Amino acid sequence: MTQPSTHPPVDVIEATELRLFEEPPPHLSVEHRAARDRVWDELASNNSALFDGPVVACTSLTQPHPHELLLGWCRVSYRNFALRRVPGATALPSLFVDVLQPTADGALLVARMSTATAHPGRWHLPGGSVEHPDAGQPLDAAALRHNAARELLEELGVDTAPDDLTLWAVTRGDHGNIGIHFAAPPQPATVLHERFAAVVSAATAVGQAPELEQITFVHSPADLKALDGPHADYLEPLVGRYARILL
Repeated sequence: MTQPSTHPPVDVIEATELRLFEEPPPHLSVEHRAARDRVWDELASNNSALFDGPVVACTSLTQPHPHELLLGWCRVSYRNFALRRVPGATALPSLFVDVLQPTADGALLVARMSTATAHPGRWHLPGGSVEHPDAGQPLDAAALRHNAARELLEELGVDTAPDDLTLWAVTRGDHGNIGIHFAAPPQPATVLHERFAAVVSAATAVGQAPELEQITFVHSPADLKALDGPHADYLEPLVGRYARILL
């Protein structure tokens, strides 16, 4: 049985339009840069799943109109988030995308991360951090949908066209992290189980650990309490909103 959540409240923002613009990353002092690198090296030495690849951080999030969000972003690497453990340093929030994958009978798929990930054992929606685009390529709502569709295919084996994903909600949670949540068309639970099993089998066959070790289906926040392990901070409020919409 899971313990009561210790996460601070998560803001769930309804939006139908999302606009993004790029900004330069904030300046880091020599001292903060050195402290960041020391913290990162220690974290990476204790968790082989951590890697210092390219990633997007959020610089701002405003709502100029009721259903429109304006999101500023910059190019960093994963070690940027080690600044959260450096006193006095400015640590930018991360940006991630995920997918609410419903079943044909109205349940919602949730997944448990494997031991080969940065958050082993945590329950969340299928998805991941946003990597910044190549030079000259845009990061916009369409790019985020493509990112989310790719995560759905890689983690679950579900090949959904990016245009079939609908912007469903935006959350601001722990450390100010911004989640862009898309809704996918319903799929039969048996199909989702079969495709996930195929992903796990393919990874195991080549000696790799899959990103997800387990999937299950929930109908309400009460179902989350039966899941063994921690939950992503946004999971309970999003499952609650999903359940209310179905009523």
